[in-house]
This record gives sequence, C-alpha cells and structure tokens, in this order.
Amino acid sequence: MTTQPVRRGATYEDLLRIPENLIAELIDGEIYTAPRPGSSHSVASSVLGMVLGSPFHLGINGPGGWWILDEPELHLHPDAFIPDLAGWRRETTPECPNTSGTDLV
Repeated sequence: MTTQPVRRGATYEDLLRIPENLIAELIDGEIYTAPRPGSSHSVASSVLGMVLGSPFHLGINGPGGWWILDEPELHLHPDAFIPDLAGWRRETTPECPNTSGTDLV
C-alpha cells in the first residue's frame, strides 16, 4: 500500500501526536500513516515470525543467536520506522533491543 505524507517538515515529537490506532513512520522529515493491518496481513506476519523464530531466535533446528521481534520501532536518525519483523544477531547485540525507539542497526 502506498501512502502520501500527512505532514512535511515533521519531527519525532510530531510523530508522537499521531493517534495510536494508526501506524505512523517518519521518513525524510515526512510523516506517513496507515491503518493497522487487516487479518490476512497479521496472519502472514505472525506465520513469518513463527517460521523465523524457531530456528533463529530459539535455535530449534537452526543456528539460533538472533533476536526476532514483531513491529519494533526503529530510529535511524532522523527517521523512525516500524517494520513487521526485525532481527539482530546476539553476537553483536547481546541484550534484546529496547524497541520503543532503538537505533541499533
């Protein structure tokens, strides 16, 4: 789904004012919003998390050694994104990232 920016020249503080029923991201100083995903999107994301979580997060029939998280808020200054899933190698990130605004790549 392609969305149009709802605000240009925005800051993270502007992003925090967006209603919680929307997903909002700050990209190149523009805020983009989208409604929460529908059931089919949520099912696909959940299944992908399960498929990746067992071998990579838990190490079941796989290498382990990863943090796999649903919808973390990532701060890649000055932008803020919310991907469906994200992962970090525990080798380089020994503690689970604080996803209410992590800047760990």
